[in-house]
Amino acid sequence: MLDLKQIDRSWTLFLDRDGVINHEKYQDYVYNYDEFIFYDGVPDAIKTLSELFGPVIITTNQRGIGRGLMTETDLLDIHTRMISDIEKAGGRIDRIYYCVANDASHPNRKPNPGMIYEARQDFPVIDLQKSLIVGNNMSDMEFGRNAGIHTVFVKTTNPEQALPHPAIDLAFNSLPDFAKALQNI
Repeated sequence: MLDLKQIDRSWTLFLDRDGVINHEKYQDYVYNYDEFIFYDGVPDAIKTLSELFGPVIITTNQRGIGRGLMTETDLLDIHTRMISDIEKAGGRIDRIYYCVANDASHPNRKPNPGMIYEARQDFPVIDLQKSLIVGNNMSDMEFGRNAGIHTVFVKTTNPEQALPHPAIDLAFNSLPDFAKALQNI
């Protein structure tokens, strides 16, 4: 079980993007930065989380590229501008891992844990027992479980998710609510 009191700078924070950091487009993709809309309070929440965690890493499926609906250049522009806005608020994102594969069996396509394993290779300080994923879908929770890390569910897009659930350690209404809970310990 996840005890928030144990979290310190030795912990790694993995964040899903769409539906956690920004508004998810229903059954569609965010194609450019004009369509990228932070949830209220998220840049400040990431600032808070950046102070509490070691590495802060985004892991996101971006199948729109694999489907030819957008380019990798479009995605990199979104990410560059998103990071700039997060840094202006005093937060940081250490790395973004994304999977463009359409094939559900691809090792990096959530819920497969490949992106977490890549991050651990790139950041030797990552201890999977001191890592958690914040996500808004059960595939994010399974992604975390498949890598042996803790899971935090945010109800932004799936408020009806039944709780408790064996794949979910903790649940909050939003990323800012999770950050506030950590601040109040």
